[in-house]
Amino acid sequence: MPRQHFTHVTTWVFDLDNTLYPPHMRLFDQIEVRMTDWVMRALKVDRARADHLRAYYWQTYGTTLAGLMREHGVDPGPYLTDVHDIDVSVLSPDPDLARTIAALPGRKIIYTNACAPYAEKVLSARGLAGLFDAIYGVEHAEFHPKPDAKAFATVFARDGLNPRAAAMFEDDARNLAVPHALGMRTVHVAPSPQQADHIHHHTDDLATFLARLVQ
Repeated sequence: MPRQHFTHVTTWVFDLDNTLYPPHMRLFDQIEVRMTDWVMRALKVDRARADHLRAYYWQTYGTTLAGLMREHGVDPGPYLTDVHDIDVSVLSPDPDLARTIAALPGRKIIYTNACAPYAEKVLSARGLAGLFDAIYGVEHAEFHPKPDAKAFATVFARDGLNPRAAAMFEDDARNLAVPHALGMRTVHVAPSPQQADHIHHHTDDLATFLARLVQ
């Protein structure tokens, strides 16, 4: 049972996209389209090239924004506002997930590579507003994205959390490597498991997994 592995945890850190809602709701599809459109306009390239760069920068730098900042000096503010201007009505409330998060002992925080205002919209649409003690976006990491170690160091220092008394829930397995190295308990939240030394647990149903920790 996973419960015994979390008795020391006093801070619960959750990613947002495809973690606090399931991928089949396809919210991030809207963001990807807007990112591609933004790259087309900003770099004056066609859609195929823009889509390639969007994916390439995400793979190389952790986020498309990080690549645009590194290689093109893009101002992150207008980009973040534009790409997150999407329809969150595709999301539905999850009362079971809300109950299990509320029942977790200690502090609960959001840490996302998106921006905090967008995170607040998503949490509201999922019925999770008011459950978290802090929400950290990429702006709070000085625009360093996960999986960059500097991003985690900046956010965790800002929050004051003790990694050895914390757990991290993430859909992107590569974003669990640094938390694992810092001594955090790591949980990969995704439809399919991925084997890696830095992943302690996997779940395709976050509400059910958390319920086993608080029963």
